[in-house]
Amino acid sequence: MKHYIIDGNNLIGKSKSLNDLLKKDRQAPREKIAFKIEEYFREKKIKVSLHFDGYANIPIKTFKTKIIYSENNIADDMIKREIEAAKNPKNITLVSSDNNLKEFARVCGCSISSSEEFLEQIFKTESDDEEKRKIDSINDIDLFKKLFDAK
Repeated sequence: MKHYIIDGNNLIGKSKSLNDLLKKDRQAPREKIAFKIEEYFREKKIKVSLHFDGYANIPIKTFKTKIIYSENNIADDMIKREIEAAKNPKNITLVSSDNNLKEFARVCGCSISSSEEFLEQIFKTESDDEEKRKIDSINDIDLFKKLFDAK
């Protein structure tokens, strides 16, 4: 089974809006990115681990995404341990723009997606969904006109 290991702090740091939010509230961007990742992987058969530095503030409840806090450790070290413990690292995609982590993952045989690329992917689906809703609403209007013979 494919497995995404995501460097949550790095991901937040690469998003201007999440990084701005982080300056005001440490929990909010974590929740936002966790829920966005959860939504993105909802119907995919992929295991997901999301790593954050520090301790859990208020637990973020997700069904598919396993959220791991480093507590007194460094999240990068926890990510490396997870990669090392994997039975088949070739099934892992690391999401990070941290050069040290990317090199480690590459040596272990993992695939790599930069945080910037991943953010673009998960937020692209949002704009695609919005476009689909607009198209569907136009079709609904056309159907309404046909049903009620409106001109």
